Order: sequence, then C-alpha cells, then structure tokens
Amino acid sequence: MIVDGSTTQAIARAAAALGSGELVAFPTETVYGLGADACNDAAVAKIFAAKGRPADHPLIVHVGDAAAADFFTTGVPPFAQRLMEAFWPGPVTLILPRRKDVAAAAAGGQASIGLRCPSHAVAHALLLACASQQPPVRGLAGPSANRFGRVSPTTAAHVESELGPGLVVLDGGPCQVGIESAIVDCTRAEPVLLRPGAIPREQLEAACGVALHLPHEVDTPAPRASGTLESHYAPNARVRLMDAQALQTALDLLGPEASGIAIYSRVILKSPSERIIRRRMPDDAQETARQLFAVLRDFDAQGVALIWVESPPEGSGWDGVRDRLGRAAAG
Repeated sequence: MIVDGSTTQAIARAAAALGSGELVAFPTETVYGLGADACNDAAVAKIFAAKGRPADHPLIVHVGDAAAADFFTTGVPPFAQRLMEAFWPGPVTLILPRRKDVAAAAAGGQASIGLRCPSHAVAHALLLACASQQPPVRGLAGPSANRFGRVSPTTAAHVESELGPGLVVLDGGPCQVGIESAIVDCTRAEPVLLRPGAIPREQLEAACGVALHLPHEVDTPAPRASGTLESHYAPNARVRLMDAQALQTALDLLGPEASGIAIYSRVILKSPSERIIRRRMPDDAQETARQLFAVLRDFDAQGVALIWVESPPEGSGWDGVRDRLGRAAAG
C-alpha cells in the first residue's frame, strides 16, 4: 500500500509499525529501502524472507545522525569521522566495528556493521520518529526494497510492483541519486572502497585525508557488504555492454524484422528495424545514475529479451554507473 510519506500522520504510523516489528518501505536519496528495526532480529528476518536474501549477507543500517551511529559501533577512526562530517547525511555507507550485543542479524553475523545517514527528508523524518518511540528504534536495517539480486527501486511504484500491495510504502517521489551509496570499509588502518557510488573516489579521498584502497589492493578479505556480489542489479532481460562501434556493428547484422532488443546509448545509432527500442543515455554521469534503474525496469516492462548498453566513459565520476552495469551484465 503506497501512502504519502510527507505527512506527519503517515510517518507516525510507519514508526509505530516498525517499533512493533513490521516492515515498511521508505525512500532515500539513493534507492527505496525495505526497513525494519535493526536491533529486532525477528523483524530483520522478515527482510531476508521478503527479499529472498541469504541471511549471512549483511544489511546497511540507517541512522538519523552521526551521534546515533555510536550505539552500533565500538569506535569511529578519525578518517571515518571526517567522512561522516563531509557526507552525512548523504550517499556514503561506512563499515565500522560492531558492538557485539547489537544488530547481529542485520550485520549478517559479522563483527562489523554498515552504517549510513540518508539525506532524504522522508527518511530523516522517519528515523527521528523511530528514535522517539518507547522503546526507541535506534536504526533501520534498510536494503533496497526489491527481490535479492534484481534491479533496485527508485519509485514507490517500483517497490509495490516488486514486493506486492500488502507492504506499506512511504512515497517520497523518485530518488534523486538513483544508485546505491558508496561503501567504505573503515575497519582497517586505512580505508577500502568496497562499492563506488555517486560521489567520485577523489572527493572521498579529499574528505578523509588518506587514499582509498580497492579490495584487490589489500591482503585480507573485506567484510561482506551489500551490493558487492559479482552478479547483482539484474533485470529479467539479458544485459550486454558494448562500445558504440560494436553496438552499430551488431545492429548492422540484424534484419528489418529484428525485435526484442532495447538499446541504451549515448551515441545515436542507425537501426534497420523499427521494432528495436532505443533510449539515449545522458552524457552526464549523475543524470545517468539517476535514471539507470528506472530505464532497466522500463525495458523489462516492455518485454525485451536483450538490453544492449553502451559502455560508460572512463573516469571516476562514472564508476558507480559502471559498477552497476557490470554487475547487471554478469547476471
């Protein structure tokens, strides 16, 4: 059931439901999340069941501010504190040492926990209302509100179509960032970028004051984290990444009766068939990120079997889009 998330009544009812161990979907600036009380293991189990997600695959916990993060962690290193100051509220998740007596199920049983402070007004209001419950709900486990491994939702309608009308969905409009947060592992002496997001790596490094390593650059395995499996964000159609020349060559080989294909590209391509669906990818990385998941869902809704996507340009600004498309194509 989709409800207007901008009203105080809707926020209060949603907070009460979450305090009672129920699930509520809510908007963030990145994607819509499927929320539960992060410290209620039974409620968290409902998330895993609804998504079909393995119980050892950790969830990101959303908190209202940096002070609320202290409840979940045993310590915040200085570089992580600087990231909080620069990007919270916003689309950056920090992996921090977890207090062993809290949120074990949400953390997938790990000694670390992913924490994020969302900037969306509805999410912020919901987190404040949850914190004022008695007993307080100190944070919301909130993975993307879709079936595990599938395309993340960026509208309330996406959530309802994916998880059904029985779930309460706070409608906060289309998500403005459109891809999930960057994830920075802060459990080591130096930070590791586990997942790129909308904020370029150089900006993250400038804020925290030290270089961000990549997972293959460090010796010890990274903590498990959301959205880092090789195959993820996959639509029903098969996704293939190609450069513009390869896309045009493939189109030239098709006859005028070709169908069941959708193309998402920056370059305007010539097609021998009017049955091929085409959508222009923006030249701007942020705008591409904002619309990416909605485009993939729209192609699926039109029943195509194949989605051909022009490979994103080089440059760290495109890392988040490149990461999501690469994982979608791996599926």
